[in-house]
Amino acid sequence: MIQGVLSRAPATDAMKAKRAASMPDDEEKARGKRLQLHGSASEQGLAVAAAGEEGERVAEAPETRGLRLLRLLLRCAEAVAMDQLPEAQDMLQEVTELASPFGSSPERVAAYFGDALCARVLSSYLGAYSPLALRPLAAAQSRRISSAFQAYNALSPLVKFSHFTANKAILQALDGEDHVHVIDLDIMQGLQWPGLFHMLASRPRRPLSLRVTGLGASLDVLEATGRRLADFAASLGLPFEFQPIDGKIGHVADTTALLGPRHRHREATVVHWMHHCLYDVTGSDVGTVRLLKSLRPKLITIVEQDLGHSGDFLGRFVEALHYYSALFDALRDGAGAAEEERHAVERQLLGAEIRNIVAVGGPKRTGEVRVERWGDELRRAGFRPVSLAGSPAAQARLLIGMYPWKGYTLAEEDGCLKLGWKDLSLLTASSWEPTEDDHAAVAEQKRHDS
Repeated sequence: MIQGVLSRAPATDAMKAKRAASMPDDEEKARGKRLQLHGSASEQGLAVAAAGEEGERVAEAPETRGLRLLRLLLRCAEAVAMDQLPEAQDMLQEVTELASPFGSSPERVAAYFGDALCARVLSSYLGAYSPLALRPLAAAQSRRISSAFQAYNALSPLVKFSHFTANKAILQALDGEDHVHVIDLDIMQGLQWPGLFHMLASRPRRPLSLRVTGLGASLDVLEATGRRLADFAASLGLPFEFQPIDGKIGHVADTTALLGPRHRHREATVVHWMHHCLYDVTGSDVGTVRLLKSLRPKLITIVEQDLGHSGDFLGRFVEALHYYSALFDALRDGAGAAEEERHAVERQLLGAEIRNIVAVGGPKRTGEVRVERWGDELRRAGFRPVSLAGSPAAQARLLIGMYPWKGYTLAEEDGCLKLGWKDLSLLTASSWEPTEDDHAAVAEQKRHDS
């Protein structure tokens, strides 16, 4: 909706020019490619899209309500970027009057971006830039997030796409392995792993041992997740062990904490991470890359949002506005009568992510150098991509075909799978393995231990 007019908004060209002048060439080119992708959707026009959604609404001459909200948000973001906070406050009051988390797609998007800008203005006045939720999640908050993820799973294929695609890649990597160790960098409720357990149990040659190490922000939540996974594994007759780690992967000192003091070198270790912006999972991105290199896992699977998190404020704001406008648009089509569930997803998940990106995100505000694209970082760290073009791609196409509404797209690019809404990419799933030298070192270590 709002994304449909972004490239035609007067403020956008100035933003792009300012961002291009402040970016290194490679970053500017990469982000320009993404914005070009986003901009292709813009030719639809907000007024046309809004009329299709709610034809009975009379346009507010000379602009529709959605276009008016968009212009206000962009002008407000420019004011914030220039530290013109009183002007930003005045515009935010008007955004609050026009937007609503229960209205049309443009009104809902504007409501959450307006809230995020209010938080940004307040923190700028106070001079306090808190990083993304460094403290552990409260039990009640964790339950709300879990419930919202379950609703998200029912309303959209994005969560299922993340789970199924990674599980298929992991299953292929574990072919012929008798001892399996899965490390989930943000396990949450562990919703992904029963599917993998079922596939492992269906193999003619079942694993002799199955171990899951789950990282998270609450030991109580981790232990509850471990009990559920243990019960499911027992129902399939799989030997199972769960190791909870209360903390962030980037703060783990060495691999012993993950592999255990009695690490069985015959284990095939795989690492998985489903990326989101609800809170900071890694802690230190530099520490995370260093630990992944020292782990030398057989496979790393990662699902990333196609959304930049570093760079200047205006760049992040415009890109996030494109991205979440598409997500809200997709949820409008998919929710149907499930308005309450959609609102929970937008409030507990998407709204929280928007707030973190707009009000908190960015290296200058967190003091931490963040990784822009984890796939690119893994390549630089000595890993090489494993194509998902076979069974994982077939599984993803089957999944998308199960949903009655049209608009979701699947594309293959350099061995990665990209799930999008119409012509805007939302998620990228990729799979990575160590280079040949690391493979040889792991194989030699296994032969030595045997």
